Amino acid sequence: MQPDRTSTTRFSVPVDATLRTAGWQPGRWDIKQAETWADTLREHTSPAGHRHAVFPAAIEAWAEFGGLRLDPTGPGRQIAPAALHLDPLHGLHLARTLADLGRALDTEVSPLGTEPDTQALLAIDAEGRVYALDHTGDWYLGPDIDQALTTLVTGIQPARLTTD
Repeated sequence: MQPDRTSTTRFSVPVDATLRTAGWQPGRWDIKQAETWADTLREHTSPAGHRHAVFPAAIEAWAEFGGLRLDPTGPGRQIAPAALHLDPLHGLHLARTLADLGRALDTEVSPLGTEPDTQALLAIDAEGRVYALDHTGDWYLGPDIDQALTTLVTGIQPARLTTD
């Protein structure tokens, strides 16, 4: 019997399939592109003087998943699955918004990508935790990029960030 090479143990079958359809594969690592994004974000200053935080967790997420356009199919578990474009430059002009979130969470936050259908901004913090920011509030997607992708692709309801 041949081993099943269509999935990994890292992601569930639906998440793995969505990632592979988008061009991801285990071992994908485009550090050159990640460094280009890091340089672009570091060099950008908002008109009010806000700057982006760039740190290893963000660079690692960009190197592995950056540039992917995920378009999950099928019903979600609790909400509709989210289409994603993992490109941190979607947050280029949101340095203040990300800095404000970082202050509220007592960490640094960097852009990760967007949900094109809702215009939600995806962000990652220095610990690797992932968030979505949209017109309805700020959402916690998971303790790491893997769980965040699972939350978004499979339609798990994320937790709303509150001041409690």
